[in-house]
Amino acid sequence: MIQLPYNFSPRSYQRELFKARQRGLKRFFIVWHRRCGKDKCCLNFVIREAFDRVGSYFYILPTYRQAKQIIWDGIDASGFRFMDHIPAELIASKNESELRVELRNGSAIQLLGSDNIDRIVGVNPVGVVFSEYSLQDPRAYDFYRPILNENGGWALFNGTPRGKNHFYHLYQAIKDDPTWYSSILTVDDTLRDAPGEQGGPVVTPEMLAQDRAEGLDEDLLRQEYYCDFSGVQTGSYYGRLIEIAEAEGRITDVPWNPRAPVFTVWDLGVADAMVVIFAQLNGARVDIIDYIEKRGEGLSYFASELFRKPYTYSTHYAPHDIKARELTTGKTRWELARDLGLPFREVKKMSVQDGIDSLRSMFPRLWIDRTRCARLISCLTNYHKMYDPKKQEYNKDPVHDWSSHGADAARYLSICYEEEYEHRNTEVTSSGARAPIYDDDDYQEAIFN
Repeated sequence: MIQLPYNFSPRSYQRELFKARQRGLKRFFIVWHRRCGKDKCCLNFVIREAFDRVGSYFYILPTYRQAKQIIWDGIDASGFRFMDHIPAELIASKNESELRVELRNGSAIQLLGSDNIDRIVGVNPVGVVFSEYSLQDPRAYDFYRPILNENGGWALFNGTPRGKNHFYHLYQAIKDDPTWYSSILTVDDTLRDAPGEQGGPVVTPEMLAQDRAEGLDEDLLRQEYYCDFSGVQTGSYYGRLIEIAEAEGRITDVPWNPRAPVFTVWDLGVADAMVVIFAQLNGARVDIIDYIEKRGEGLSYFASELFRKPYTYSTHYAPHDIKARELTTGKTRWELARDLGLPFREVKKMSVQDGIDSLRSMFPRLWIDRTRCARLISCLTNYHKMYDPKKQEYNKDPVHDWSSHGADAARYLSICYEEEYEHRNTEVTSSGARAPIYDDDDYQEAIFN
């Protein structure tokens, strides 16, 4: 007789998760430190559930590539393959291209990245693990929440902190809710006490000393080993600036001023998300009043969304790829947009790093609507570069993930701001030159009174 979990003996802190499920709980939140076996434990949790109730089960990581590398191809320190925790005699078939295992009892377990959730629209999972949820697109849970509520399914969130982002806010919302199991464990809380283990801490002081000696960033160490939410995400470009904006009251209700025009800034995509930032000038201040993000939709969809809003527009800005010619129509997006009533101006070219520096410099004058631009705030908070412990430094380029689209549009906003400001605050004189209409002190009074 095969016993589940198979070839896995949970430690005492891991057994608490299984016990919570036996008590009938359907929502689980675990913040466990690095090296404590989060994914091995959660995978075995899924496997056991798949034999208790026939259905589809998803194991989601931030990207499809991570799902394949960490779980599908993953091997633990002893050389045991993660996927071999599913007994071979209970497997009906495997599909490596879809990272999917069909079980003989009719259940299926599939690995996914939150970057490709759209490819499985219509599937009705009864259990979902969101692994490293702090790095995932938070819309992944929004997508599955109504499905799980309807079919009585469960959801499990695991990870380590990445500042006060959506993972932190979820914890704040559920930490006192008796219908959730929540657990935060640092290196001071976990022991190697499973059968056959020798006891002692999972991460010893000597291991921490070695990581420090090898150059592990101290903030990253506190984040990864002590589950510290207090700092910003390590490598975040704008996380600290978002914190300052929050403290200064610049992330708040930012009303639309119907007396002033709105300008828009776009990041283009079809397979990827396309986004639009809606902003108004308010003296030297920039009010970001609205935001749209949608995946898989073209310019016509966004044009209809723009014209449905009550705003009067001044200028629409898009990056240089607006002039790329599409093979299907033979027209550029610039031309297609013009036909739709959206005359674009091109954002001047600037390196990504210079654009990031430009947005950082501009941040003190940004006011962002908390509700309508919640997705943008999340993008800016999570946009980051990765730390390479081997090189003991951060990688040069930002990580391209779900947060990139909103962050890129905000970067374009900082680049085109001066052009929009000049366009709005100057007039052409008889000599053909542009002369100021208002100075900064007069401008707010001029547009609001």
